[in-house]
Amino acid sequence: QVELVESGGGSVQAGGSLRLSCAAPGYIYNNNCIGWFRQAPGKEREGVAAFYTYDLTTYYADSVKGRFTISRDYTKNTLYLEMHRLKPEDTAMYYCAAGGTSINCQKLEFGYWGQGTQVTVSS
Repeated sequence: QVELVESGGGSVQAGGSLRLSCAAPGYIYNNNCIGWFRQAPGKEREGVAAFYTYDLTTYYADSVKGRFTISRDYTKNTLYLEMHRLKPEDTAMYYCAAGGTSINCQKLEFGYWGQGTQVTVSS
């Protein structure tokens, strides 16, 4: 049973910051691809960031590079996504996701995900 539980979403003005959290017991330690994707209404799913636990490599979508940071806390079995300089186009449902090889990680692709947390950025 997949257990990925997101939190930390909310509403913020453009230029602001948010930190998303994902309780991910069992995924932080294993050789795994774990990360985040987002989906806005009427738009396709977009991989945002990924972390490959085997070699600690991180991957980011071009649209968020330099603004978003993915990290993990092993002691808390938690994955984070720190988002800065948010833009209205970052508005979407954000999903914590996991599963896949290093190739999947590079492509920001995942096999399963949680229920999502909404992020809304107003101009």
